[in-house]
Amino acid sequence: MKRSTASTLLALAPLLAVVRAQQTCNSTSLCGADAPCCSEFGFCSADFCGAGCNPLFSNTVDSCNPIPICEDKTYTFPTLDVIANATTFNGNVSLADWTLDKGDLSLTNENEVAFILTETNGGTRISSTRYVHYGTITATMKTGKWDGVVTAFITMSDVHDEIDWEWPGKASTLEGQSNYFWLGVVNRDSRGSAAHGDKHNITSDASSNYHDYTIDWQEDELRFLIDGQEVRSIKKSDTKDSKTSVFEYPTTPARVQFSLWPAGINGSAQGTIDWSGGNINFQDPDYIAAGHFYALLKSVKVECAKTGAAATKVGDVSYVYGANASGVPTVFSSNESAVSAATAVVVSGMRAIGPLVAAFAIAVSALML
Repeated sequence: MKRSTASTLLALAPLLAVVRAQQTCNSTSLCGADAPCCSEFGFCSADFCGAGCNPLFSNTVDSCNPIPICEDKTYTFPTLDVIANATTFNGNVSLADWTLDKGDLSLTNENEVAFILTETNGGTRISSTRYVHYGTITATMKTGKWDGVVTAFITMSDVHDEIDWEWPGKASTLEGQSNYFWLGVVNRDSRGSAAHGDKHNITSDASSNYHDYTIDWQEDELRFLIDGQEVRSIKKSDTKDSKTSVFEYPTTPARVQFSLWPAGINGSAQGTIDWSGGNINFQDPDYIAAGHFYALLKSVKVECAKTGAAATKVGDVSYVYGANASGVPTVFSSNESAVSAATAVVVSGMRAIGPLVAAFAIAVSALML
């Protein structure tokens, strides 16, 4: 899913035209000094050096801004402050705990965050403003339950180390799927026989009942848990590539992300459509009644790792990347400020107003780039 702007579509139209004309960046084509930062979207710019900036594809490894450091915290949602234009997030975590990357959000009477998917909005995604460099993240949530609709709880680093919990389509209400990637690459031999990861049973319907889903990501082992029970573990020592001797294991600071996205639509690869349960039926009675599909997030608990590579010094406020050694990025905690001169647009104190079907009365709309 791509990053998005908020409600300033007309004002941003000239910017979008410039963005689309920018040089693309990848492992063989780094950004130049005039547009040094490789954005999450894979283009070079001097304006997207914050969250999502890929230091490995930028002009130099320190072209991207320092990123905000992990903090132990439990997030609940009697209200919700979000940075509505995620591309303007300036690293100031005191403004909000989350960015709205795209789509529509609401709060329900039960203090849940509702992620909205409509035929036109392309789904919804939020990201934490702080990064986690190893730790334990537990989300209490209810998933979607419709074919073609995917609910996701993941961690995503700026160099595309990724850890996933996903629930694709109707069949996923009694099972969750786990997966992980190293620098955007999945090796199926060591990470599960299925292209989209391993499947794990859930004791009761995930769309009707709250369950706790945990990513326990430590320096030497990654574990997935449902309701406190381990369902999968991967040891870093088992991810060593026999040809390169590199451990293909997530090691870089990552944002926590939640999304509800449309896999079963025209334009998706057929394999993705099949994995998600087929094409989305926008004539489904649930969709007709509510005007949207949805998933619900009740709380998020983040416990930061304190030892090893994740150890920080008093006064540290950010993470910075160092040299890329043998294909593995190096990361350090730092006292460098993560705050830049950009101005973030914040939607504050979003509150519940009634049943979920009234969600759009307080929705925050965004345009997917």
